Amino acid sequence: MTKPFNSLDWQVQPPYLYAPYASTVKRSPQKPLVVVPQKMSELTGPVFGEVDLKPLDNDLTRNAVVNGEPIGERIIVVGRLLDENGRPIPNALLEVWQANSCGRYIHKNDQHDAPLDPNFTGTGRVLTDAHGEYRFTTIKPGAYPWRNHENAWRPPHIHFSVFGRNFLQRLVTQMYFPGDPLLALDPIFNGIPDENGRQRLISSYAHDITTPEWALGYRFDIVVCGQRETPFETKEA
Repeated sequence: MTKPFNSLDWQVQPPYLYAPYASTVKRSPQKPLVVVPQKMSELTGPVFGEVDLKPLDNDLTRNAVVNGEPIGERIIVVGRLLDENGRPIPNALLEVWQANSCGRYIHKNDQHDAPLDPNFTGTGRVLTDAHGEYRFTTIKPGAYPWRNHENAWRPPHIHFSVFGRNFLQRLVTQMYFPGDPLLALDPIFNGIPDENGRQRLISSYAHDITTPEWALGYRFDIVVCGQRETPFETKEA
């Protein structure tokens, strides 16, 4: 994604060039960036409404069902979308995408030797409510190999694309799961220089959201700007 260069806190956000993450070598800037003056197109916001979404867009376990339910552990993910002052951002669009429970994306470039799930596309959308809160149901994604280095596996994660109050409050990030041993080995996660920043990408188990005999709950708050901004990702190879 693109962010205004001078707005980034490089003590928290990942550098454009991070050698352990091999893809950044080719896509990091080779020349100094040029700051473009902000215009109304950046300072005004996108407007989304209920008519833009379908009833099952926030339920990834049902929005692509062909013949039965998707395979895997059902989970519920909730959270708040906040600005730099901790104020909730209502009516904001969150888009999510992820691998299935076997660690495979429904994408032609994903040639991982793992089965696809005909009842799971791994994509969904949801609008935040008046309190900046969101909720969606999905299947816990699996880990997958990504050939960045020897025996490289990406930790299970869910991608988030967020539109805030205006186009400068645009964030693409990843949510990880607590207690995952692969996090310590992952160059993308560890490319974030600040430990607090890395911890902000790890969801927390939410027993109050967990539904008995049906699904575990996780909580993941997102801050779209300011010093406590959720670390963002560049386009993953």
